[in-house]
Amino acid sequence: MEKVSIQNQKIFIDNYSIEIIVKREDLIHPIISGNKYRKLKYNVSQAKALEKNTLLTFGGAFSNHIAALAYAGKLNNLNTIGVIRGEELVYKENLNPTLTLAKSLGMKLKFVTREEYRRKTKDSFVNTLINEFGEFYLIPEGGTNNLAIKGCEEILKNEDFRANYVCCAVGTGGTISGIINSSNANQKILGFPALKGDFLNQDIRNFANQDNWGLITDYHFGGYGKIKPELISFINTFKRDYNIPLDPIYTGKMMFGIFDLIEKGYFPDGSKILVVHTGGLQGIIGVNEKLKLKNQPLIEV
Repeated sequence: MEKVSIQNQKIFIDNYSIEIIVKREDLIHPIISGNKYRKLKYNVSQAKALEKNTLLTFGGAFSNHIAALAYAGKLNNLNTIGVIRGEELVYKENLNPTLTLAKSLGMKLKFVTREEYRRKTKDSFVNTLINEFGEFYLIPEGGTNNLAIKGCEEILKNEDFRANYVCCAVGTGGTISGIINSSNANQKILGFPALKGDFLNQDIRNFANQDNWGLITDYHFGGYGKIKPELISFINTFKRDYNIPLDPIYTGKMMFGIFDLIEKGYFPDGSKILVVHTGGLQGIIGVNEKLKLKNQPLIEV
């Protein structure tokens, strides 16, 4: 999978002697963006090595992972299957930009009930998928597995080790685990979960090989996919000020949290904070459609 060169972009906040460096992983690829590229890199190679010509994965209706996998499959001449949470969506897929994109790239979509979806890791459920579709290379929801961690361990480069803090958004825990594994022991890795709850701690411990990390759980804005006007306002202001787009599910919440923590004095003067921009911008169009129906402010694109 070809990628473009990325860059680190410095930003400064008035009245604070703190430097923020944004690692623009969102610029890797317009669709296979950020951590999705990292997670899929070695999984696609493994599927080819095993001579599997079909990739199957799971995701929600606006999943960045679904869109990225569909594009990766197209790019590598592999068939793709997306098992989508929400049986009612079968009649609405053409109204959803993410699913429309995935389908246009050749992905076969299978819609299942939320109850069925909760069984996605059970052998019995996977076997029903094998019976329906034949053999495939399975990639978990969000793409997190050992090969995904390996890919995410390549995010940090030599110039990034001078940062005191490394921050990233957290979904399934794969990206932060890779960052933890490749970080210096004297760096503090901070994860900003997009979901409620503390269950991610154990998931990350299953992959991480250092203890120099923690989760900041105060900036999920009510839970996964929950969005409030103050978040939209922050994302739009941030883009105008720094010319960096953020998504409202992951990176927007993370950056909101970082700025709030700076104002609260969480980071000492002179801190250098590396912020990993994990992409996910393809979902903004779909989110704006939902916001429009609610007569709420839109994300500027």
